Amino acid sequence: MEPLSELLSRGVEKIYPSREVLEKVLGQKKIRLYLGIDPTGSRLHLGHTIPLRKLQEFANLGHEAILLIGTGTVLVGDPSQRAGAREQIGEDEIQKNIATWRKQAEKILDFSKVQIKQNGDWLLKLTMKDLIKISANISAVQLFKRDMFQERLQRGDTVWAHEILYPLLQGYDSVVLDADLEIGGTDQTFNMLIGRELMQKMRGKEKFVVSMKMLADSFGKKMGKTEGNRVSLDEKPSEMFGKIMSWPDGMILPAFELCTTVPLAEIAEVKKGLESGANPKTAKEKLAESIVSLYYGTKKAVKAREAFESTFSERKLPADIKEFKTEAGAVLSDCLLAAGIVASKGEWRRLVEEKAVSSVASNGGLEKILDVNFKISGPAVFKIGKHRFLKVVM
Repeated sequence: MEPLSELLSRGVEKIYPSREVLEKVLGQKKIRLYLGIDPTGSRLHLGHTIPLRKLQEFANLGHEAILLIGTGTVLVGDPSQRAGAREQIGEDEIQKNIATWRKQAEKILDFSKVQIKQNGDWLLKLTMKDLIKISANISAVQLFKRDMFQERLQRGDTVWAHEILYPLLQGYDSVVLDADLEIGGTDQTFNMLIGRELMQKMRGKEKFVVSMKMLADSFGKKMGKTEGNRVSLDEKPSEMFGKIMSWPDGMILPAFELCTTVPLAEIAEVKKGLESGANPKTAKEKLAESIVSLYYGTKKAVKAREAFESTFSERKLPADIKEFKTEAGAVLSDCLLAAGIVASKGEWRRLVEEKAVSSVASNGGLEKILDVNFKISGPAVFKIGKHRFLKVVM
């Protein structure tokens, strides 16, 4: 594909107001764009890489690209896709979280082409007069129409006043930066469109929004810190490879598009092969190797693949291993009882107390389970005692 065509299509969910208008502008001039990330944790993960890679693609074409760290907005807490308000975060934790971000982001971003800014530099200096001026541009009804707020209200839960401020503050970033375009995941679309409206009203200027697809598991949960299913950029190569191999088969094609630089023509061939009955394991190994090689190089990716194949191939598990189908959130003890692996709750409790129950990591390692109420989050293999295994499938 032509660079501009792939730029505006690969991984992109939607462009506001339209792809056609943005494509025309990009053909005429260089623009200023940004991606904002709140420092809610110290580890960047594969979900972050999707918009980060798109930011770099724009920078590679000569556009002015900014990585905006939300040191101001994080104090409010983004309510996007959350059933309740985020816990408040302090300044010490913010600084601790961002301490290693540049080093992690350098695996994707070329900081000779991408600037770093922090929105705390202007948001924390806003006066009451400033806040009134900003909020006078957006109706309260519009803010309360947000999906997650409506869902909370229908459940009888609370929407806190500070949460209403979040999209206004994120939107104001666009005004301060005088941005032509903002990149973000689909969970940020509401916030980004508020910013677009503020730009129109406060600067009389159009702002484009590029809403990126998000990597999600088979239950529709986005991959990230909140859901506990992230693959962090600082994982060891073998750990990263193994975690990717544990993903459901349905994630193979989306992950190829979103998390690799494998050409779309090659991904189309992988898709054709899967549709023709090819073994998904082969495609997933190629996916895992492609991702690991991006962050650690080809040699370490091949080594991770060989380690996986030697320590966690199907032949290493008992030939008669039991499989049990369930859903995420199921209690492991209930599954073991139903599968006949343990005879009673008492036996289960004794095994846990004796530290005789483990989850088998994709790299072959064992992680002890010490919680009698342990819940299963996804497909996994468990070792009970010395010789009993259960393979959980979804």
